[in-house]
Amino acid sequence: MYEVKAIVRLDRQEDVIAALHAVPDLPGLTISMVEGVGRRHADAVLEPVDFGRATMAKIEIVVGEDRLTQVLDAVTRGAHTGRRGDGKVFVSRVEQALRLRTGETDLNALQ
Repeated sequence: MYEVKAIVRLDRQEDVIAALHAVPDLPGLTISMVEGVGRRHADAVLEPVDFGRATMAKIEIVVGEDRLTQVLDAVTRGAHTGRRGDGKVFVSRVEQALRLRTGETDLNALQ
């Protein structure tokens, strides 16, 4: 299993969600509003580089290996604008999952 964390522009979150809904048999996802601090890029070489704050949407989802590529493609399609600040995606291995209500584990806990 893999956890996908996508940090995307607020105005692109609905597009990402719509693209993820098109992936068959996808489990639920979690959305949070987050604030990041990142390095701003100067327009000219001589301008100083400073840091700025940005409010973004964080979309988290845990999927089996069979859905990972589809999820990454969906996030990319939904979030990409080609401009600075489109966001980032992080993928981590998940060792175990547990559905508290039923005691189901791993992939069964995701459905």
